[in-house]
Amino acid sequence: MSQYQTVCAQLQQAPKTWLVTGVAGFIGSNLLETLLKLNQKVVGLDNFATGHQHNLDEVQGLVSTAQWANFRFIEGDIRNITDCQNACTGVDYVLHEAALGSVPRSIADPILTNSANITGFLNMLVAARDAQVSSFTYAASSSTYGDHPALPKVEENIGKPLSPYAVTKYVNELYADVFAKTYGFKAIGLRYFNVFGQRQDPNGAYAAVIPKWTSSMIAGEDVFINGDGETSRDFCFIDNTVQANILAATTQDEAAKNQVYNVAVGDRTTLNELYRAIQVALAENQVNFERDPVYGEFRAGDVRHSQASIAKIQQHLGYAPQFKIAEGIQLAMRWYVNNLT
Repeated sequence: MSQYQTVCAQLQQAPKTWLVTGVAGFIGSNLLETLLKLNQKVVGLDNFATGHQHNLDEVQGLVSTAQWANFRFIEGDIRNITDCQNACTGVDYVLHEAALGSVPRSIADPILTNSANITGFLNMLVAARDAQVSSFTYAASSSTYGDHPALPKVEENIGKPLSPYAVTKYVNELYADVFAKTYGFKAIGLRYFNVFGQRQDPNGAYAAVIPKWTSSMIAGEDVFINGDGETSRDFCFIDNTVQANILAATTQDEAAKNQVYNVAVGDRTTLNELYRAIQVALAENQVNFERDPVYGEFRAGDVRHSQASIAKIQQHLGYAPQFKIAEGIQLAMRWYVNNLT
């Protein structure tokens, strides 16, 4: 039995109360689904800036009536300290996912990104500390590696940030470390590498690459690749990310706290390889898209190559990703075809 299976069994025997910020978003709604299916109590906080009611509605349809009754939703904003305090009351574990993602968004509006990702983060840290929650796990980012050239990415070796977004996520890590040293409040940061899967939003100017391309292919529209397509990423299926959050939140090992961990699978996939993989998976779901991609300019603020070492999270938290990119793409395409056609 894996560490994750052991933890899930323990949670079912002794349910906890969890706070998921950004609960109506992609990662947040997947955390909500898993936790409710484990019969946990969940408080959710979201202001619907990038999250959607339809994500919550979908989760409601995937759990039992009794499980859904364990969910309490608060429409609120992490930039408002009172909302954070209300959400943290009576909570055991905090999973802080609420943020404004996207490098291009941060370049277009660095002040807005800063307000959500730094002010909002600090509000949540203070509220969680004051509520004396048992653990605080937050979404960090692989963008923190910046211009550091080495592969695979190892947690202690980072470069200079390449975008306002990357600055905000690095500041999260700095604040978390200071809170551990100053107040004894130890958080865990999860540096996500290109998470994808069901309920990742295909719409809007700042949609991530997999949902954006998938929706274009389903609609029969051209797919645009920034650069030559040889840019590579370590794509991580959402179920792996959920596992990492639950393991981080529940760890009893003090040495594993006040740390940051890469969350990925440790593989490298180029955008050209990704394009072909999506084409093939869609064809298996009766969506045939034969066109070649349209190549454009490289995007400002982008890292050329990204691949994670996951040795640290494997060793300290017992993380064992269950889905490689191929299986994740298969599952994700099934969802997109069912929801976009």
